[in-house]
Amino acid sequence: CDEAGRGCYAGPVFAAAVILPKKFYHPLLNDSKQVKEKDRNELRQYIEAKAICYAVAQIDNHEIDSINILKASFKAMHVAIDNLKQNPQLLLIDGNRFTPYQKLAHQCIIKGDGKFASIAAASILAKTYRDEYMQELHQQFPMYGWDKNKGYGTLIHRNAIQQFGLCVYHRKSFNIIPNQMDLFT
Repeated sequence: CDEAGRGCYAGPVFAAAVILPKKFYHPLLNDSKQVKEKDRNELRQYIEAKAICYAVAQIDNHEIDSINILKASFKAMHVAIDNLKQNPQLLLIDGNRFTPYQKLAHQCIIKGDGKFASIAAASILAKTYRDEYMQELHQQFPMYGWDKNKGYGTLIHRNAIQQFGLCVYHRKSFNIIPNQMDLFT
């Protein structure tokens, strides 16, 4: 399992769970942050075609604001695991912590998306599904530049928030509204 969009200012957090065959290999497979967008999209098709099973889930910004981003990330992983067509025997989780899923054994692996093919595959799926979703949201709110920044706090995104304020997809709990400067007399 891995997630995408945890540090974003806007949009849902996505998570993917993937079970791969033992001899699964693709030369470009790596942590999604290390793979070019064009290659991620190619990998997504390959993973979906070759995986034993996979599932992708999302938790929206309103629930993120309600329960916090860490719990929302774990919940998205749990929903993805729920939707797998086969039951996994062991969960490999990217990162250093995880809320246990039922009574299933899990192992947290820091930078696991660069070490294990199944976590890298989950990373690719979570990232490509989230990027696709943010492209759709960009059509409604083009001023934030989500087609390029995918909801992360880039200068363009921060400047748009300064100019236009927050929209319904922003994470209000992230304290991203700029503070008004004090007036000096």
